[in-house]
Amino acid sequence: MPSSSAPAARERSTSIPAVLARVVLLGTVLAVTAFTVPITIAQQQWMWLIVILGAAAGIFVLYSTRRFIPGKYLFPGTALLAVFLVTPIILTVGYSFTNFGDGTRGTKQEAVDTIVASSVQQSEDSTWYTASVATTGDATEGPFTLFLVDPADGTVLRGAADEPLEAVDPSAVTVAGGAVTDAAGYEILDAREVNAAYDTLQELAVPVDDSSAVRLQGPDQAFEGTTVITYDAAADTLTDTSTGEVYTVGTVGDSEYFVDAEGERAFSQSWLQGVGLGNYERLVTDGKIAQQFAGAFVWTLAFALGSVGLTFVVGFALALVLNDPRLRGRRAYRSILLMPYAVPGFISLLVWSNFYNRDFGLINQTLGLDLNWLGDPTLAKVAVLLTNLWMGFPYMFIVSTGALQAIPGDVMEAARIDGASRLQTTAKVVTPLLLVAVAPLLVASFAFNFNNFNAIQLLTEGGPFLPGEYTRGGTDILISMIYRIAFGGSGADFGFASAVSVVLFAITGVLAMIQFRFTNVLEDVN
Repeated sequence: MPSSSAPAARERSTSIPAVLARVVLLGTVLAVTAFTVPITIAQQQWMWLIVILGAAAGIFVLYSTRRFIPGKYLFPGTALLAVFLVTPIILTVGYSFTNFGDGTRGTKQEAVDTIVASSVQQSEDSTWYTASVATTGDATEGPFTLFLVDPADGTVLRGAADEPLEAVDPSAVTVAGGAVTDAAGYEILDAREVNAAYDTLQELAVPVDDSSAVRLQGPDQAFEGTTVITYDAAADTLTDTSTGEVYTVGTVGDSEYFVDAEGERAFSQSWLQGVGLGNYERLVTDGKIAQQFAGAFVWTLAFALGSVGLTFVVGFALALVLNDPRLRGRRAYRSILLMPYAVPGFISLLVWSNFYNRDFGLINQTLGLDLNWLGDPTLAKVAVLLTNLWMGFPYMFIVSTGALQAIPGDVMEAARIDGASRLQTTAKVVTPLLLVAVAPLLVASFAFNFNNFNAIQLLTEGGPFLPGEYTRGGTDILISMIYRIAFGGSGADFGFASAVSVVLFAITGVLAMIQFRFTNVLEDVN
C-alpha cells in the first residue's frame, strides 16, 4: 500500500508547478492575442490575423489538456517555421500579383486624402496655429492627430485626417509655451520624432469645412488654407476648384489612377490593386527587362558555378597537401589558412573593395598596374570571383580535410599495391570517395552563392553601370537586381520585385533538384 501511494503523491506534488506554468502560458497567449488582433484588424493585415489566431488556437488545444503529447513537442518548431518561412513566402507570392510600390501602398481613400492634402494652399488671410503632433499608435506611422493653439485667443483645437477640427476641453490638455505639451490618451511627439515622420505628416490635412483644411508647416506650425482639390465620393471624381477640371478614374498601364480628359495620369498617387499576371507578363514581354533578366541569370549562374568550383579546387588541393603526414607544422599551416574564414564577411568585402581602387588600391600599387578593376565590367567580375575565392576556400578546406581524414587508409594502401601512382590514387580513389560526403555541401554552397547578395552589394554595389542604366549593373546577380528594382532610385516597385523573386525561387529550386539528381550517381561509390 505505501509503495502504491508514493507515486501518486509525487504526481500530485509535481502537478502544481505544471498547472501554474500552464496557466501562465495560456494567460500570456490570451493577453497577446487580445492585444494584437484589434491592431491587425485595424491595419487590415488579414494574413497575420490568421497566423495569430491559428497559433493561439493551436496553443490552447495542445497545452490546455494532457493529451496530444507529440504535438506539444512538434508545435513550437512547426509554428516558427510557418511564421518565419512559410508566411513570408505566401506574402511575397501574394504581392507579386499586385502593383505594390511607391505611390501604390495604401487604400484608395488614403490616396484621395493625400491628393486633397497636397492641394491645400495658403492664402493672405490664412489663420496660423501653434501645432503639436500627437498619436495613439506608432510615432513614425501614426495615426496622427494635430493639437492646435490659436495665438490670438489661446483656443485649443484638435483634428485628424478623418476628424474635422473641433474645440478641446482645456482640462483635457496641458498648454505650456503656447503649445500643447500633454493630452489625455495621446502621446505628444517631440521635434525629432516629428522630423522623422514629416513625409507622412505632409500628407495629413485636417478638414475644417468643404473648402478648407489645416496643414502642418514645419515641426510646430500649421495654417488653415483653401482646399483646391475636392473629392466627390458618389461620382468617384476629383475636381480642381480653381480651374473646374474634373478627374476621373482610369487605367494607366496595370494600375488605376485619377486621369484628365485625355486619359493622362493627373496625379502620381494610386492605390494597392491586383494586377493578375501583369508583373510576370512584364518580365517576359518587356524586351529591355527580359534582356536584363537573361544577362543577370547567365552571370548569376557563372558566378555561382565559378565560386563553388574555384573554392573547392583550392580548398581540396590545400587539404590534400596538408593531409600528408610527412609535412611538418601542419597544424600551424591549417590555422593560418583558416584566418580568412574567421574574419566577418562584410569586413572582408569592404576591405577588398579598397584593394581594387584604381589609384590607391593595394593590388595596383603592389603589382605596378593601372587596371580599372571596378570600372570595367569584365575586370569587376574577375574581382568578385577572386574576392569570393579568398572568402570561400577556407570552408572547402575544412570540409575536404574532414572528408579526407574519414577515408580509410587501407583503401589508398590497396590502390598503391595495385600499382596506382599518387596522382591516380587521388583522381580515381580519393576524389570519388570524398565527393560522396562533399557533394551535398557543394549543392548547398551553389544555392548560397546563387543568392549571395552581400558579395555583390558590398564589393561593387552591382556596378559598373552603363550611362542611364540603373536597374542592372555589370556585376548584378539576380538577387541584387531584384533589390535594385525594389529599392532603386527610380522608385520602389515591390510587386514586380516580388514576381522576379518568385521566378528566382523557382529557378533555384529547379537547379538544386538537377544537382541532387546528378549527385545520386555518387551513391554507388563505396
